[in-house]
Amino acid sequence: MRRLVQAPNLAIATLWVHVLREDGVEASIQREYLGAAAGQLPPDQCLPEIWVEDDEQYALAERLLHELRHRPQRRWHCVCGELVEGGFEQCWHCGAMMPVG
Repeated sequence: MRRLVQAPNLAIATLWVHVLREDGVEASIQREYLGAAAGQLPPDQCLPEIWVEDDEQYALAERLLHELRHRPQRRWHCVCGELVEGGFEQCWHCGAMMPVG
């Protein structure tokens, strides 16, 4: 078992672990309940951590997490006229998917 990364909060840690598990990486969250100890312990020791169960999956987990944290940023106009920016592939106004190409 090997520590992959410290997450900024439990919500992000949960999302990251979910994505890793979807791609076949056995991962877990450690320190998920230490937020209640903030103030009694140093803040950096209370943040949740992502751990990879199988050391052989560590490189894959690093790559997947890097891709997740560095998603391509786009800027496109939807058919409804809305300007969509960032990593979104679906219009938040009408729900249409981003055009291909």
